Amino acid sequence: MISRITGTLVSLTDVCAFVQVGGLEYEVLVPDMVRRQLQSRIGEDVSLRTLEYLEGNPQKGRLTPRIIGFANEAEREFFELVCSVDGVGAKKALRAMVRPVREFATSIEEQDIKQLSTLPGIGAAVAERIVAKLRRKMAKFALMVSADLPADQAADVFTDAYDALISVGHSSQDAMARIETVKETGRKFKTVEDVLAQIYQSTRQ
Repeated sequence: MISRITGTLVSLTDVCAFVQVGGLEYEVLVPDMVRRQLQSRIGEDVSLRTLEYLEGNPQKGRLTPRIIGFANEAEREFFELVCSVDGVGAKKALRAMVRPVREFATSIEEQDIKQLSTLPGIGAAVAERIVAKLRRKMAKFALMVSADLPADQAADVFTDAYDALISVGHSSQDAMARIETVKETGRKFKTVEDVLAQIYQSTRQ
């Protein structure tokens, strides 16, 4: 399976990125949130985490291999979780991912059916299934931030800090609120200990 494509971004459509790798040009399907990240990078080298799926009807023997691209591993992992929900699948998940992963995950974690239902192709019934299956798996993604660290590494630091707070008795809501307060400082945190130190320092002030 192709898990990463690195090459020159030749062109971009509403649904595809065309990446030149040596003498080959790959058509990579991208969700809208990824397309927006790539808009200013045409002609530049890019690296996309990828996954593959077969599109079509296996009973009719018409299966076309497709590649889907993401900016980082955390986005790919989130996409696979959404695809695992009954009634979603790759094509519907591609249409639905028009907002940053953090916003999508926060809506799931907060069981915001109304907000989820506004996503393309996601009605109330599917939104309820997404919440039922995924809401306890969203902390890592709801804490994704823009940082100098790779997106998945930055998310892991805050997720581990969240888990640490839960383990010492904080409620989920309180732990999330404390981490959000720390993130608002704009500081870059490389370790869980740094995050926790900042949280408790802020508490004492």
